[in-house]
Amino acid sequence: MTTPRPLRATALAATALAALHSAPVISTFGPLRNRIMPRLSGRGRPDHVALTFDDGPDPLSTPFFLRLLERRGVRATFFLLGSEAHRSPGLVREIAAAGHEIGIHGWLHRPLLLRGPRATYDDFARARDTVAAITGGRPTLFRPPYGVMSTTAHVAARRLGCTPVLWTCWGEDWTARATPGSVHRTVVSDLDGGGTVLLHDSDCTSAPGAWRSALGALPRILDTCERRGYEVGRLCDHGWPGSSEGPDVHPAGGSAPDH
Repeated sequence: MTTPRPLRATALAATALAALHSAPVISTFGPLRNRIMPRLSGRGRPDHVALTFDDGPDPLSTPFFLRLLERRGVRATFFLLGSEAHRSPGLVREIAAAGHEIGIHGWLHRPLLLRGPRATYDDFARARDTVAAITGGRPTLFRPPYGVMSTTAHVAARRLGCTPVLWTCWGEDWTARATPGSVHRTVVSDLDGGGTVLLHDSDCTSAPGAWRSALGALPRILDTCERRGYEVGRLCDHGWPGSSEGPDVHPAGGSAPDH
């Protein structure tokens, strides 16, 4: 039985729309992204490494990272889940007051490929506005859950004035088998000047207690960067083309706090 022409046209249109929606998923493949999408990868100046954290804030784990970073004199970029920020507004303010940069990771940690345009926009906007209400300034950085972008995500981020940024190396610190040693080895195997490191300061979407592997690896990662002559800091310090801000300006909250 031959499919009627209007049904075939509808099916082709639906297929084309689905392909368009999912086309950016190619950026999930790290080696390809790092080579041909330096802006999305967070590639910055060659003497600097951007340190970033996802999935927080978590009152059980994030304070340990903040204290360690304070001891080492390092400021980082935290991509916060809006739902977690809503639960811990005081911790969000603590992150900002310490001079760290704040971006959004969505409201909920759910795959963007399964969301339509309105749901995607509403998720981003809710996270952005929640963090803005807490910190007093709107975030301008966005990182998608699982590092998977969609066309509707790009459109929503642009409408909201947010720039997507992924990473060049990560620690695979979300698994139950991760250890400080394994996280350090995984990060430094791809670490180079101008790179962006992804770690997690919360286990809300990871194996229970997985954040401890990232925390244990962090001093080793910082030591390795120091030995290699890399300064470690925020994305806004990175000379990264996705941000025109200088080192004393917070995309998430206006002027840097006094210390």
